[in-house]
Amino acid sequence: MSTDERPAVTSSWWLDRLAAEPSVVSLTELVALGGDVSARGAAGSSTILIAGLLARNAPGPILLVVPHLDDADEAVEELTDLGIEAASFPALEVMPGESNPSLDLIAARLGLLRRSIDGELPAVIVAPFPGLMQGVPLAGDLDERLRVVREGGTLDLTEFAAWLTNAGWARTDAVETPGEFAVRGGLIDLFPSCGGMPVRLDLFGDEIERIHEIDPGSQALDRRVSEVELIGRTDGILGADTVPFIGFLPKTTTVVLAELGEIIEQGRGYWERVRDSGGVEGPPATMKALREHSRCLLDVNEFSASNAADRMIGLGPSPLPPFPEEIAGAVDELLEFAADFDVALACSTTGEHDRASEILERRRQDDAPNSDRIRVERRHVHRGFAWAAEADDQRGFAVVPFHEMLNRWGVRRRGNRIRTGAARQDFLRFDPGDLVVHRDHGIARFVGLGSLPKDGGPDQEVITLEFDGRSHLHLPLSRIELVQKYIGAGSSSDPRLSLLGGKRWKRQKAQVEEAVRDLAGEMLRVQAARSATPGIRFPADTNWQREFEAAFPYEETEDQVTAIAAVKRDMASSMPMDRLICGDVGFGKTEIAIRAAFKAVESGRQVAVLVPTTVLAEQHERTFRSRFKAYPFRIESISRFKSGADEKKILLDLKEGRVDVVIGTHRILSKDVWFKDLGLIVIDEEQRFGVEHKQRLLAARTVADVMTLSATPIPRTLHMAMLGLKDISSLTTPPLDRRAIVTEVIPWNERRLAQAIRRELAREGQIFFVHNRVHDIQSFADEVKKIVPDARVIIGHGQMSDGELERVMLAFIRREADILVSTTIIESGLDIPTANTMFVHDAHRFGLAQLHQLRGRVGRSRHRAYCYLLLPEERRMTEDALRRLKAIEDYSMLGAGFRIAMRDLEIRGAGNLLGSEQSGHIASVGYDMYCRLLEEAVRDIKREHRVVAGDTAIEIGLEGSIPKGYIPNDQRRIDAYRRIGEAGRFEDLDGAVRDLQSAYGDLPSATRRLVVLAEIRLAAALLGVLTLFVKDRDVIFRTTAPVKLQDALEGVQGSVRMIAPDGAGGTIEATEGTEVEVYFRPPVSFLEPESLATILRRRLRSQAEKVATSLQTASPPQIDESE
Repeated sequence: MSTDERPAVTSSWWLDRLAAEPSVVSLTELVALGGDVSARGAAGSSTILIAGLLARNAPGPILLVVPHLDDADEAVEELTDLGIEAASFPALEVMPGESNPSLDLIAARLGLLRRSIDGELPAVIVAPFPGLMQGVPLAGDLDERLRVVREGGTLDLTEFAAWLTNAGWARTDAVETPGEFAVRGGLIDLFPSCGGMPVRLDLFGDEIERIHEIDPGSQALDRRVSEVELIGRTDGILGADTVPFIGFLPKTTTVVLAELGEIIEQGRGYWERVRDSGGVEGPPATMKALREHSRCLLDVNEFSASNAADRMIGLGPSPLPPFPEEIAGAVDELLEFAADFDVALACSTTGEHDRASEILERRRQDDAPNSDRIRVERRHVHRGFAWAAEADDQRGFAVVPFHEMLNRWGVRRRGNRIRTGAARQDFLRFDPGDLVVHRDHGIARFVGLGSLPKDGGPDQEVITLEFDGRSHLHLPLSRIELVQKYIGAGSSSDPRLSLLGGKRWKRQKAQVEEAVRDLAGEMLRVQAARSATPGIRFPADTNWQREFEAAFPYEETEDQVTAIAAVKRDMASSMPMDRLICGDVGFGKTEIAIRAAFKAVESGRQVAVLVPTTVLAEQHERTFRSRFKAYPFRIESISRFKSGADEKKILLDLKEGRVDVVIGTHRILSKDVWFKDLGLIVIDEEQRFGVEHKQRLLAARTVADVMTLSATPIPRTLHMAMLGLKDISSLTTPPLDRRAIVTEVIPWNERRLAQAIRRELAREGQIFFVHNRVHDIQSFADEVKKIVPDARVIIGHGQMSDGELERVMLAFIRREADILVSTTIIESGLDIPTANTMFVHDAHRFGLAQLHQLRGRVGRSRHRAYCYLLLPEERRMTEDALRRLKAIEDYSMLGAGFRIAMRDLEIRGAGNLLGSEQSGHIASVGYDMYCRLLEEAVRDIKREHRVVAGDTAIEIGLEGSIPKGYIPNDQRRIDAYRRIGEAGRFEDLDGAVRDLQSAYGDLPSATRRLVVLAEIRLAAALLGVLTLFVKDRDVIFRTTAPVKLQDALEGVQGSVRMIAPDGAGGTIEATEGTEVEVYFRPPVSFLEPESLATILRRRLRSQAEKVATSLQTASPPQIDESE
C-alpha cells in the first residue's frame, strides 16, 4: 500500500501530543534514515501507539513483533480502533508434524501471505515472535493451500471440485458440517472449515454471478458477500518444505521489536520445545532474517539491552500508578494524578464512556480539584501510560483506560459469525435399524426408504416400518409427520415392537394419557398459585442500567438479547418471575443473571445467588464484583473459604440491608440467613440441589423473582410440552470467537500426552488434568510431572482444607502453575481463559453430561481448545461407556449441549427428567409421544383449541411428492416432507415453501401439488372437517362445524346439501358439534383433480384464515384450580 493510500489515523488530542513530543519526532527522523535504531522507554501500550504513528509516513508496512500470542490480538484491536489498518500474523498453535492445526489461524497466515505476494499488505502487521519462527508454504504451493473465490470471477467446475477433493473436503448432497461441499447444476455449496457461514456460489456458465451465505439448517439464502476464502491442503503446513514469512515482505518494511529481551526469551522457550522438527527457524536465524529483509530495525525497550546503542533515543513513558479497589478511592487517585498530568480517560465501550462521564460530572459539581484536567473519550487502549513533559513550559499527559482504573481486565471478543452445523431438530432424524413410534400403530423398527409402483403415475416414495411378527407397513413419505424417533426411559433392553392392528398400543396410549393428565393438572395448579400471588414490579430501565449493559465488553448473541428482554418483561410484571435459562456451557447465562441482579439491587432489593460448589461461589463473586465495579453496590459470598468471623459479619450486614448481592452454596438456605428485602434469587444448576433445598426454594418462589440457569438444555419436545407451564429461554448461539473444542478419545500414551502438554505450554497456556480419585491423586500428579519435568504441577481436590484449596485455585488462576491435577471440583464454573487443554483420566467412568460440563471448562477464549478423554490400555469397557465417549467425540461442535442432552436421553432414558413415576409411561410409548400427550393434556385442561392437520384425511385423486432430483439428500428430503406435513399454521407452511425455494430453486409441479394438498388439509382441519373425499359426482365432507363450511362454500358454482348422521334429511343449521356429511356437487368440469384442488384451496383457505385469526384474538379461558 502506498503512503498516500493509507487511511488517516483517527486523531485524539493525546495522540497528537505524542506525535509532537521532541523524542518521538527525533525517533521518526532516525527511522526514516533506515538501519538499526533503539529506543529506551516503554510502558503500557506506548510501543503499539508509536508503531501506529510511524505507519503515518513509512514508505512500506510496519512489522510490529511482540513476545506473546495474546499481545498481537490486543495490538491489532488498539490500532484498528485508531483507524489504522492492521492485521495479525498469528502463530500456529500446533507442534510441527501434528495433523490438526487450527484452520482459522492457517487462513489468517495464508491470507497475509497472499496479500504480501499481491502487494496489498495492511499498514501494520502484528506478529508474535514464535509466529515468525514458523515457516509458510512456498509461493508455488500457495494455490494448492488457499483459494479466494470472488463474485464476477471465473471457475472451472471440474477442476474446482477436484481441488476441493484433494484438499480433504467431503462431497455430499447437502452441506451440514464444516469441510463439506455440494454441487447441483450451476450451484456450489461450501461450508468452510475455518469458521464462518456456509456459502453458495451461483454460476452462469463458468462465471460466478453471485455469492450468498446460506443458513445451514434450512439451506436458505442469507446475506450476499463479495468473496470467500477457502483453505486447501493442510498437510505439511509446518514441515520441512516451508520458508520464513519475512522473505515475502517488501524491502521497504520497518520492523519494530517490542521489548527485545522478552522476544528472544519467548523465542528460545518455543525453540527448546520444537527444535527437533522441521519448519521452524531458531531465534538467531529469525532475527538475522528480520534485519536482512527490512529497511529499518527499531527495538523499543523498557528493560532489555538495546540493539543499537549508538543510535538510541530516550522516550518518556512511565507506568500508571496502582489504583485502589474501591471506585471512590480510584477516582480520588485519578484526580490527584491529574495535578501533574493532562489525563485522557479512555473507555472501550459507550457504556463505560457514559458511566465515566457521569462520575466525573458529579465530581465537577462538587468542585473537586483537577477534575477539569480529565477528558473522557470512547477509545480502546488496552494498557495505559503517563508521558512526562519534555519541555519546561509544558505539562505531561497520561492515557488511563477506564478498565485499568477499575482494576477490571477482561478478554475482549471481536465479531466473526461462526456457524457450526445444522438446526437442532436435525438430531431427531432416524437411520435404518432405529426404533420409531407411529402415532396410530405404535413402536416399530425403521427398515429404510423405498418406492412402490403406482397405477398411472410415477412410483411413490415410502418409508418401510417393521412391526411385531415381521409385518411391514409402507408409509408414503408425505405422511412422515406420523412417525417420530423412539427414545425410552433408559432400560437396558429394547421395548417390544407393537402388533400391526393390535390392541396393545391403544391400551398403552390410554394409560399414559390418564397419567399425563394428572401431571399436567399438578403443574397447572402450581402455576395458578404463583399467578395469584402479587410479585415485585421492578421499574423500567434507568440510565445506570443502560450504561451498565453497554459496558459489557462482548457482543451479545441474538439469543441473549431475546432472553434479556424476556427477563425484563417478567421483572416488570406483577406476577413473580420463574424463568429457566437453558444454554450450553459458556454461552452467556451468567451475564443475563448479572443484568437481572443489577436491576434488582438498583431498585433497592437484595439478590441471592445459589451455586452448587464453593469454587463456583468464588468464581461468581469475582465475576459479579468485576461487572459491578463502577457502581456503589456491595457483593459478598458465603462459603467455606470464609472465616467464621467474616461470615458472621456478612450475615449481620445482609440482615440489615448493607449487602446487596450474596453468593453462596446451600448455606444461604439455612434458617440463620435473613434478608432485609429479598427481590431476586438466581439458582445456578438447580438439578444439583437436593429435595429439602428445593422445598425451601419453592417457599421463596412465591415472594421473590426466581431465575434458574441450566447448562443441560431441555430437548425441544419437552420444551414445547412445558411451554405455558414454565417460562423458558434457550441460548443456542455461540458467542463470537468461541471455537469448537477438538475432542479425542485416546488410550494412555506418554509420548502423545507430552506432545499435547508441550503444545499448550508453547502457546503460554495452562492445562487441567482430571483424575477423580483422591486416594492416589498425589502419585498420579508425580506421573504427570515425569512426563513433562519442566512444568509446574499443583493438586486440588474437595477433601483439602478450605484455605489450602483456595490457595491452590488462586495460584492456578494467577498462572503460578502450568498444570492443575484435580478431581471434578473444576466441573462447575471454574472459568480460566488461559487454560485450553484438558485431559480426563479414565473417561469411561464419567456420565455424558458430566463429560460435556468438564469439557466446557476449556475453550473459553480465542484459542483453539483440546480435550483428551483417556482410556486405560488393557481394560474392557461397558457398551454404555463406549456409546457415551463416542457421543462426546462426535458432538464437539459449539452448541452441542442440546444434541448431547438428546443423546443422553437415548443412553440413560428420559425418565429422570420428570421423575421415576413417569419413566414407565415414557418407556411404553416413547419420549416424543409422551411429550405430545402431555401437551394435549395441558391444552385440554386449559380448554385451548388445537388443530392437527394430519388428523384430516383427504382423497381427491391428487398426489404430490418431492422428487429426488429436487432434493437429492434423503434426510433433507424427509425433513422437508415433515416440515410441510407438521405445519399447524399457514405462516409455517408459507415459510417452509420460501425456504425450499431459496435453498433449491422453484418448486417442481409435483412439490407444488404436495403444498396445495397440505394447504387444503390444514384449512379443512381449521374448519372442523374430519374427512374430504370424492365419490361419483360429489365432494363429500365429514365435519363437526357445518356452519363454517357453509360460509366457505357460499356462492360457489354447484349445489351444497347436508345429510344428518341417521340418514334422514336435515338443515345446514344442525347443531354445531354433531358429526354430519356435507355434499358439494360442482359442475362436471370442476371434478378434474387439479381444478378441484384450486377451488378447494381458494375457498377453504380464505375462510380458515378468518377462523385462525379469531382463535388467536380470543382471550384464553381461566383455569379452574379445582379441576
